[in-house]
Amino acid sequence: MKKDMFFDYFGEDCFAAVTENGKLIEFHLDAGSTSEISGNVYKGRVVNVLEGMQAAFVNFGQAKNGYLYAGDIPAAADADKVPAAGDHAESSEEGKATAASGLHVRAGDEVMVQVSKSPIGNKGARLSMCLSFVGKRLIFLPTADFCAVSRKITDEGERAQLLSAAQKLSAGGGGFIMRTNARDAALRDLREEAKYLRGLYEQTRENFEHASVGDLIYRDADVHVRLLRDFDLADVNKIYIGEGGAFTHVEAALRRTRYRSKLVRYTGEREMFEFFGLEEQVLDSIRKRVELENGAYLIFDKTEALTAIDVNTGRFTGDTAALEDTVFATNLLAAREIARQVRLRNIGGIVVVDFIDMVDPAHREAVAAALQEGLAQDRAKCNMSAMTEFGLVQFTRKKFKSDNIAMLTRACPHCKGSGVMLTDDYISFRIKIAIKSCFAQGYENAVVELNAGIFAYILSSRRFSACVRGEWREKRVYMIPHKTYHEEYFTVRGDNNPVLTLPETARLLY
Repeated sequence: MKKDMFFDYFGEDCFAAVTENGKLIEFHLDAGSTSEISGNVYKGRVVNVLEGMQAAFVNFGQAKNGYLYAGDIPAAADADKVPAAGDHAESSEEGKATAASGLHVRAGDEVMVQVSKSPIGNKGARLSMCLSFVGKRLIFLPTADFCAVSRKITDEGERAQLLSAAQKLSAGGGGFIMRTNARDAALRDLREEAKYLRGLYEQTRENFEHASVGDLIYRDADVHVRLLRDFDLADVNKIYIGEGGAFTHVEAALRRTRYRSKLVRYTGEREMFEFFGLEEQVLDSIRKRVELENGAYLIFDKTEALTAIDVNTGRFTGDTAALEDTVFATNLLAAREIARQVRLRNIGGIVVVDFIDMVDPAHREAVAAALQEGLAQDRAKCNMSAMTEFGLVQFTRKKFKSDNIAMLTRACPHCKGSGVMLTDDYISFRIKIAIKSCFAQGYENAVVELNAGIFAYILSSRRFSACVRGEWREKRVYMIPHKTYHEEYFTVRGDNNPVLTLPETARLLY
């Protein structure tokens, strides 16, 4: 498939996209002061240790303390590899108990922590003291003593060869993971990259010694550098860059490689994302409904615990009379699109897909296989369960950054995140409650300022006519419509003055 990459800047915000045959498969936004912090290393201080949860909370300079799980803390035998101020004597009973908990950290310890998962919503960042430094071909693990090979390399002979190379590199200390890009690299080049990554770690250690708590001591690469580092550029057709500084930086990095010819400096009059048709696809990635090519559609519902995806036949009725064939064709198409959408939308955590029921077991297996094949193309790790007899498939996707909805939207101040609005009838009822409350306080006049559309509805439906003829017959209600007011917004104030000063748009109710 023809892959293209796109990078552009708007102020400090970097927008990045990857397409396959013109279809968006990845979108990333690195937004200035709120940029992605995953991979960054900070000097932190342990705030408290929760023995029952086998975890600690660490102040590392962000709005929320980070969560440090026991499994992300190197064993005591490796403590000399991880700078910490926890070697000092602790005389209190609390300190002794904490030290014996197996977490190998105590409240007050200064620790070097790396963000393994950025803060998402109300959740703080996931932290680790098992550091990793990522290169083009290698991942250096300074606190580990093992070597591994990328799971995407499946050939056993190739894996054995790469593992042997990794073990040679680890002779200088630490462990290495061989990335996919390492498969064609010479050992000399791997040694040079290993030396560079070790240098990054030593510099980070030195920064730690002189830093204050909360200081950033190692910053992972910007989004355009990360993508160029993580993708196999041999599979990429063109790399379009719309900002001069970024183009110069990338050109310098690729100058001595065969990929230099793939760089394109975009200077068109129209905005690059709009010119290549990416902007509309980005907006589609935050919509609940996804149309399929055959007229069927998907519905995405995100909850706090998981994301639910529902498959619907929609307008698709099939080319044959057999319902099973129609359902199978729809599910097969949906499976491939779901794999693309979860990657594009950066959906992480648990995902549950409700496929349309199929009778034939072979069809269920084929749909599950299609979904599994699509998820295997994802750079994030996915684990999928078998399809149930009800057509449900559950899979997990490693969550390493905010999804597109979190990056590109904010909560509606009116619906408070519910995604719905009150009906005109109920808004009118709430206005009635406020008017009655005003009169209950002893006022003779009530002045209501409200949305013009709701005002028109109240007049046309005569919603308050019974009140005006009955309990409000000795009162006066004035309504002032505003075209700029949101439908649900209104104010009611009382006034006992015999003469009121009101705008010309004010109307005496009935």
